[in-house]
Amino acid sequence: MMGQQTHDQPQLFYEFCLDRYMPDDHLLRQIDPLLDLAPLRQHLSSFYSHTGRPSVDPELMIRMLIVGYCYGIRSERRLCEEVHLNLSYRWFCRLGLDDDVPNHSTFSKNRHGRFRQSNLFRELFEQVVHQCLSQGLVKGEGFATDASVIKADANRQRGIKRDKVVDSFDPETASRPIREYLDAIDHENARYYATQKNVSLTDPQSRWTSATGERAFYAYSANYLIDIDNNIIVDVEPTTSVRTAEVDSTKTMIDRVEQQFNIKPKRLLGDTAYGSGPMLDWLVQQKAIEPHIPVWEKARHDPDVFTNADFVWDKQADCYHCPSGKTLLSRRRNFKRPRSMVTKANTIIYRSSQLDCRECSLKPHCCPTTTFRKIARSIYEESRDVARAIAQTEDYEQSRKDRKKVEVLFAHLKRILKLDRLRLRGLSGVGDEFLMAATVQNLRRLAKLKYKPPDPGTVTPA
Repeated sequence: MMGQQTHDQPQLFYEFCLDRYMPDDHLLRQIDPLLDLAPLRQHLSSFYSHTGRPSVDPELMIRMLIVGYCYGIRSERRLCEEVHLNLSYRWFCRLGLDDDVPNHSTFSKNRHGRFRQSNLFRELFEQVVHQCLSQGLVKGEGFATDASVIKADANRQRGIKRDKVVDSFDPETASRPIREYLDAIDHENARYYATQKNVSLTDPQSRWTSATGERAFYAYSANYLIDIDNNIIVDVEPTTSVRTAEVDSTKTMIDRVEQQFNIKPKRLLGDTAYGSGPMLDWLVQQKAIEPHIPVWEKARHDPDVFTNADFVWDKQADCYHCPSGKTLLSRRRNFKRPRSMVTKANTIIYRSSQLDCRECSLKPHCCPTTTFRKIARSIYEESRDVARAIAQTEDYEQSRKDRKKVEVLFAHLKRILKLDRLRLRGLSGVGDEFLMAATVQNLRRLAKLKYKPPDPGTVTPA
């Protein structure tokens, strides 16, 4: 018999509990006990006035942002609509059925105001990392670092010459992204923008790049430093999409992690981009960290010609010995005025004697087109040799596999969290987005590792 829905008289009173309708294995239920936002309220207290009308609860806005980043809801307008309609979102945000959802404009005002002034998102991120530390998920044995290019909120067709931006805008009347750009090119990070030709008026700090192999676009780089044991992000840093800025950000993140969490890794994993001489020397000499990083080498020579590896370095005599036993020296006479032998490329040139090379039978395999052989030795060569020696070990083979764990997080960032294009502008806004996304990734990871399903013998009431 075909059933028919009855339309009885509506009930006068309803008893409805949101908690009863939240599944035990729901992601937000797993994340909820991991969040303690009470310290953030205390952190923000000095940024609110003690008089006037009560503002929107900052804990509510943080919880709504976490929902948005968890489920890839990029629009704040849509986020407010989803929280209004979805019962699980209301439960997580501590909203009842009759409670109003904040207006979307509230997020913009607070993000560009007190949230950024108080560095709130950095505080939230570090709080979650502290919780991962307390749960024993961060071992500190090995860290991995990498960068990923993410499109900026800028039209690729609307760019002007860099000189016009500097000369045409008044810092007092310009938009916030342009003011931040003008401040950046006047300070220590100006070298990152020195080679920039085209500038977007929408987001001048973004970089015109084709690093992904696609058509060029304006972008930023998200730099992650993760603990490879459980894929926990221990730090994140936004930079413009320049290789030197990405490498320098690794130093910033390692120093910050050591300062904030008192952790220094035993080894650092990275790709060839981090295998430059200055970076390896900083790791080995200053930080005593094993660089599990491929050494950046120049193009290989003719296979029939001796490479630099065929020459034996003598540290005590400060010279090289060639395959025939002759020496290559950095200086063959004394100068009245002492001269630095270090070149602009941070190398020292060691040369053989023309007389030795002229009579040598191995000359066709050593310097067939020149009258003598020369070797440019980097001033960081000792640290480079340390990295080369590590590359011959079994631990390095495992490190090559573990290094890919950062790429998995970037794939999750773009495909699951939908952060393949930024919405906020300027390094400050981009940093807020990266910090929130990394916080959510850590929360999801922490919930997955610590979640225990309910006892199958217990029955959840309907």
